Amino acid sequence: MRLKNKIAYVTGAASGIGAATAIRFAAEGATVICSDIDDERAKEVLGLISQDGGEGHYLNHDVASPDRWKDVEAEILDRFGGLDIMVNNAGVGALKNIEDISFDNWRKVMAINLDSVFLGSQMAVRLMKPRGGGSIINVSSIFGIVSEAKAPAYSATKGGVRFLTKSVALHCAEQGYKIRCNSIHPGFIDTRIGESEMMELEPDQADALFTRVAANIPMGQNGAPEDIASGMVYLASDESAYVTGTELVIDGGFSAR
Repeated sequence: MRLKNKIAYVTGAASGIGAATAIRFAAEGATVICSDIDDERAKEVLGLISQDGGEGHYLNHDVASPDRWKDVEAEILDRFGGLDIMVNNAGVGALKNIEDISFDNWRKVMAINLDSVFLGSQMAVRLMKPRGGGSIINVSSIFGIVSEAKAPAYSATKGGVRFLTKSVALHCAEQGYKIRCNSIHPGFIDTRIGESEMMELEPDQADALFTRVAANIPMGQNGAPEDIASGMVYLASDESAYVTGTELVIDGGFSAR
């Protein structure tokens, strides 16, 4: 019960890393507010939380909409009184190089992957200040540390998340808010987003990418969403009380080369 009596908000909680995190947080004693735009999959996650004796709630939330963030903040304040943990996890991928990606696609990735983290961090600070502190966890990627030729938009957003996180951490520390802000950097994880990215490629291209990736993971395999959820629990809990403005990389050694 490492998160007992804490209120947590997780975006993109209907699948992948977000779902694994929501389920794990609830198992550790948190009241978890799951947000997504996929109502059906979110209901499945809530069912798993309830099945394990946890407490979960759902809010339909398009993280690219600034107006929806205002509504969500008001509802959280009204129903739960504030937040202790904020996980900005919602994201999309785009495997198109700088010559092929359209500006509309670029803007979509920016809105979901980076703008939403800005809006979520702002909301979290407002909701955590009256409670005397909290933990903001922003999901970046190893592509926020190293890059990929086929992912200029994705890499740009994840690098942005990395340094936005540091700025938020410094501000909160300087103001004495006791709000910690850290980024988590998954490597190649078996998730729905990864699968949808592969669908944009021709079979031979996908095979070549998988072969290249596997050859560069020292531990020899992709990670599971639960591997990231374990790191989330650490950053969300009081065990990381002296950790802020840093990166937790969980990538099987990929970025160590």
